[in-house]
Amino acid sequence: MKAMQLSKQAPLETKPLQMCELPVPEPAENQVRIKINVCGACRTDLHIVEGELPAHKIPLIIGHQIIGRIDKLGKAVNRWQLNDRVGVPWLYRTCGQCPYCLQSRENLCDRPMFTGYDADGGFAEYMVVDENFTYSIPVIYHDTEAAPLLCAGVIGYQAFKATNLKSPGRLGLFGFGSSAHILLQVAQHLGHECFVVSRTDRELELAKNLGAVWTGSIDDNCGTELDAVIVFAPSGEVMVKALSKIHKGGIVVSAGIYATSLPGFEYSGIYPEKILTSIAHTTRANVREFMKIAGDFKIETHINEYPLEQVNQALLNIKNSSVSGSTVIKMSITTY
Repeated sequence: MKAMQLSKQAPLETKPLQMCELPVPEPAENQVRIKINVCGACRTDLHIVEGELPAHKIPLIIGHQIIGRIDKLGKAVNRWQLNDRVGVPWLYRTCGQCPYCLQSRENLCDRPMFTGYDADGGFAEYMVVDENFTYSIPVIYHDTEAAPLLCAGVIGYQAFKATNLKSPGRLGLFGFGSSAHILLQVAQHLGHECFVVSRTDRELELAKNLGAVWTGSIDDNCGTELDAVIVFAPSGEVMVKALSKIHKGGIVVSAGIYATSLPGFEYSGIYPEKILTSIAHTTRANVREFMKIAGDFKIETHINEYPLEQVNQALLNIKNSSVSGSTVIKMSITTY
């Protein structure tokens, strides 16, 4: 099979992902093999490639927003049939035995594996995964539309749930990339007003077009105190500044897997009763819950498409904030 493989973490400008020919993987007893049609790309992939996240597996096929069709079943598989359309997100496997798994908090598993990080992921023509860590995709989405739901959508929804926001609420989305442009639509569907902060006019224009009630920069006054802010930008400085945007009892949630250091701030930044927290990864239950909501109405995913051989350029465009919305890598011209 063809795959874009990472053999050494390095700046994207050096094109560290290289096309290669690898054996098609065989599924283990409880695994399915997926013929991949598309795979989304995001900043987590960027952090892995450039070493902001330490290497767990080298060489590695990255990519964790996978949509495809099952083309081979392990002999013990009973949840799926051949040719079923499925998706695979970031959470590749959990141990099922640690205290967090036993408390239905598997996103905090002590011995997790992540797709495209601990196990080969989706920038290839095939991949294998445990049958219990694959998901049905709502029929209202084409493959390219669905891929971003498996990371940007799922993680945004996990962060949204952490706010415990009641409708109608005032929600800040600080950093307006793939995840925020999906969550804005979900939040509006659930009855909330959204206030968007971004560094780029392109992203602010997209936010306006999707229905944000206010857009601006982090130092602008949005005219009201917010109930909650979700920070998608990988910036500790933005997290601290977000605290000044919420009212007493409000919450700031960081949705990223990586961020720069938080600068020092006065105690008044979190007093009285302001919360600054983060979310980690996701759970299978959260993925299924989000996919049900995504099937209730059509989320419009703004897509930038690239062929497999252009993964380096696709990630470089994300790094340089030269695209808005979501980025999707297509393995072939055949999508469902």
